[in-house]
Amino acid sequence: MSQPARRQLFVTTALPYANGNFHIGHIMEYIQADIWVRFQRMQGHQVHFVCADDAHGAPIMIAAEKAGKTPQQFVADIATGRKPYLDGFHICFDNWHSTDGPENHALAQQVYLDLQQAGLIETRTIEQFYDPQKAMFLPDRFIKGECPKCGAKDQYGDNCENCGAVYAPTELRNPYSALSGAAPVLKTSEHFFFRLSDPRCLEFLSRWTTSGAVQPEVLNKISEWIEPDAEGRPKLGDWDISRDAPYFGIEIPNAPGKYFYVWLDAPIGYLASLKNHFDTGGARTLGENRSFEDFIADTGVEQYHFIGKDIITFHTLFWPAMLYFSGRKVPKAIFVHGFLTVSGEKMSKSRGTGLDPLKYLDLGMNPEWLRYYLAAKLNGRNEDVDFNPEDFQARVNADLVGKFVNIAARAASFIAKRFAGQLGAVSTDGAALLSHLQGALESIAQHYEQRDTARVLREVMLLADRVNEYVDANKPWELAKQEGQEQRLHDVCSTCIEAFRLLTVMLKPVLPRMAQQVEAFLQVQALDFGQARQLLGAGHAILAYQHLLQRVDPQMLETLFEPAPAPVAEVLPGGEAVAPVIGIDDFAKIDLRIAQIVECQAVDGSTKLLRLGLDVGDGRIRQVFSGIASMYKPDDLVGKLTVVVANLAPRKMKFGVSEGMVLAASHADEKTQPGIYILQPWPGAQPGMRIH
Repeated sequence: MSQPARRQLFVTTALPYANGNFHIGHIMEYIQADIWVRFQRMQGHQVHFVCADDAHGAPIMIAAEKAGKTPQQFVADIATGRKPYLDGFHICFDNWHSTDGPENHALAQQVYLDLQQAGLIETRTIEQFYDPQKAMFLPDRFIKGECPKCGAKDQYGDNCENCGAVYAPTELRNPYSALSGAAPVLKTSEHFFFRLSDPRCLEFLSRWTTSGAVQPEVLNKISEWIEPDAEGRPKLGDWDISRDAPYFGIEIPNAPGKYFYVWLDAPIGYLASLKNHFDTGGARTLGENRSFEDFIADTGVEQYHFIGKDIITFHTLFWPAMLYFSGRKVPKAIFVHGFLTVSGEKMSKSRGTGLDPLKYLDLGMNPEWLRYYLAAKLNGRNEDVDFNPEDFQARVNADLVGKFVNIAARAASFIAKRFAGQLGAVSTDGAALLSHLQGALESIAQHYEQRDTARVLREVMLLADRVNEYVDANKPWELAKQEGQEQRLHDVCSTCIEAFRLLTVMLKPVLPRMAQQVEAFLQVQALDFGQARQLLGAGHAILAYQHLLQRVDPQMLETLFEPAPAPVAEVLPGGEAVAPVIGIDDFAKIDLRIAQIVECQAVDGSTKLLRLGLDVGDGRIRQVFSGIASMYKPDDLVGKLTVVVANLAPRKMKFGVSEGMVLAASHADEKTQPGIYILQPWPGAQPGMRIH
């Protein structure tokens, strides 16, 4: 395998909005990018991998006001929570910054001035809603009213969640401000537009998007915006890049009271974080002695962005046009991935279908289990990825433990006990096996380059199967018992250790922590693709084998997907403090019904749950899972009446779909006063009766 010429890469992931913690979608994207960056470095390339908090915009300004903080402090508090996620999942950015940093203010203003100089900025007077109580223009998502198409109430100012209609805020019926409740008034204001409909922009975007910079499926999506409509007019309209004060953002030069729309300065934050990386000395630690300006102007530097499919328009149309017409280098490629679902459903906290990454870590679950599983699902295409708990457990246990780690475990003890920890010579059949593995390195590297980690891991596990077949054919545990087979035992076990090292090279971008442990165990320098052709050889000493990986515990998975308990108020002697006051309208939304328990069974694989079959008076039996197994046996409940929340959205759990919630009582301090008690109505109540 020839060593490729040394490349220089600038890599980013999408900037997370600084109004909340990371969710599992962020972590998936960061893991995908981190794997690709680690692979490039194993190839000997120089990579600068940066990101930042997306800190500006009306939502953050409003959230900060509600929290009684300045926007800067609000964002800073969010930023302090990033490290446990990144460190926990072995995601190693070279620099993490904020779009509110001085570098971004200066760069955003300069990009704007350069676009203005190019004749692509113009001003127009527009009419938009204004909140007279808050004294501010309202973003679309902060205007609500009745849908102009179907009449549904409490719909947002840009689309209806009931019928799916898309419209302008001014089309809403009976609009009101989501901030104050006041009826908004229409006011005019001068706004600044980036003229994306200019023929120069359309010609450039048509050329750039077809250059291989985007995936074919992404090109199909965005081409409709670039191509003219039936009347020859461009579908891509000009882009409103300004917002009026009050607004948390970057001021537009020579335009008092005007700020850049957050989506203008956010992608410039990639460059700003890179500049901060250079200016604070981080680039020098990676062997780069040039200035930021010299580095980013170098035509040999390759710029790549990993993003989700929900922000394609901004990154594949607005962003490259901003760069090109401000005189800057454009990205070599935008890598788009799909959404992450859980057991086939979109993630939803209310339905219990989310996967909390911090909870995953707090439970002691191995981060490399998740890195491996997501890598086994990701490829170079814009496709959704599904996390299935049963599949997760099966893949990790079968592949990583059963196939990969097992190779070292089966051979290392013999090397330590019988051969003083030193490898022996490899005979003809072992050499053929190792040559086969080495021959696969080239294709594995190509798949990594194309971000097709799913194919990487499929091929690596097929290679692991070949090695395990070799082990089973030679049976070192039997050779160890046979007189005169000492040399063959040494040969077979040495072949296994050499093969394990080669497989570790292939898996290192995905499993960086385990690779470090293997490097220590084998007493070798950092593994990379370049030196994989050279075997360790006879006489090389290894350390005693230490267990590398535990199997996935099903109980951990069950706990991971248990819904988070509702926040508990201060515990009083009798239990919990009364929750905040609600109105009758809030209570009326909950449909409580009398239900008869007609079936009840224990749930295999769970010590907490019972599976109830409930008659709620609607002519069918509903399945509901309830965490009451510690207090009740199934036979005790069959035939009893209870109370159920009948209009709760179905929730897909590990063991099936739960179609409601049985009401039960417990003390707030379950450690000192354990017990959970289901509610039972008085005699005379019938299934289906509503509780008022």
